[in-house]
This record gives sequence, C-alpha cells and structure tokens, in this order.
Amino acid sequence: MQDVLEQATAWRRQGRRVAIARVVEVAGSGPREPGAAMVVTDRGEVAGSVSGGCVESAVVTEALDVLDREERRLITFGYSDAEGMAVGLTCGGTIHLFLEPLDW
Repeated sequence: MQDVLEQATAWRRQGRRVAIARVVEVAGSGPREPGAAMVVTDRGEVAGSVSGGCVESAVVTEALDVLDREERRLITFGYSDAEGMAVGLTCGGTIHLFLEPLDW
C-alpha cells in the first residue's frame, strides 16, 4: 500500500488527477485481501493491484469514469467457479471495491 500511495502522491504533484480503488470485502475466495489498493490517473496509468485478469482492466475503466464524474462508488465483481474459469479467473468468489477520486 505504501508504494501505491507514494506513486499517487508523485502523480498528484505532476498535476494529474488520480482515483483510488480499494478492496473492502471479499466473499468466497479472492486474489487480494481487503485493503489492497490500485491507483489510476486520468491518463490511464496504474499502480497497485486489486485482483487480476480481466477485473483489473474493468477497474481502470470504472476509475476513469469516477474521475470524469468526480464521484465515489462501490462496485462488485463476482463469478461462480465455473464462470471464473471460463474468463480466466481461477479463484471464483466476489470482490467489493470502493473507488474515489483523491483530492489531497
């Protein structure tokens, strides 16, 4: 988490807008525990990780929308084990993420 916040701080000093996505809950199995974080700039640059596979790119899309709308939101990604394997997610489970623009 420290590296993610350091990168976010560096990007903010460069004048970039930054959103943060944090894992707030995991139901079933998940690749990252609550507290895992990822930051995304308005240019689509990324530091950190909240999951893996196709979820990461979906989180980037959501983060860019959060920056455009300047709003916070809770998002959920979940697959049954069978669906997870079909799209390349081997852990199944459901993850809940909170996204918000950084304003410091």
